[in-house]
Amino acid sequence: MNPDNPELPPAEARAAPVAVDVPDGYRPLPMMGDFMAVNGPLFVRRNGATVQLGFRVEARHTNPMRICHGGMMASFCDMLLPISIHRKSKEIGFRFLPTINLQIDYLAPARLGAWVEGEADLLKATRSLVFAQGLVTADGTPCARVSGIFKIGPPFQPDPALAG
Repeated sequence: MNPDNPELPPAEARAAPVAVDVPDGYRPLPMMGDFMAVNGPLFVRRNGATVQLGFRVEARHTNPMRICHGGMMASFCDMLLPISIHRKSKEIGFRFLPTINLQIDYLAPARLGAWVEGEADLLKATRSLVFAQGLVTADGTPCARVSGIFKIGPPFQPDPALAG
């Protein structure tokens, strides 16, 4: 029991990852870096030219109102755009895409237990920059609109599961 709020479990229990129920076709996305390895898991689904990234809102992803914390949503959006670009642009391929600018409009809450998924499009690529935008939904309801600018960095060798 949590002494600050009896309706919430203790912090240790809220932080523990749980088995995640995901929609058909999604598979775990290998995490590139410790930050998302701790804050994930994320899942990816590809159907032709469509690339979707998703996650289930767990208690550890929520704020005190039991909705997805804006920081988690921002982290998800910051993964959605480059991962979509990696899969949709043969010219850019698997190049490191550090974020220069990330703009997020929070449209609706993503409640505890919601399935959050997003799709993104490459708008323009120059010799050194990539411009992209995406839409994120929570259980089918638009919850975030995102756009970003990324620097085209050096190539990297993706995990074979990431490349598919």
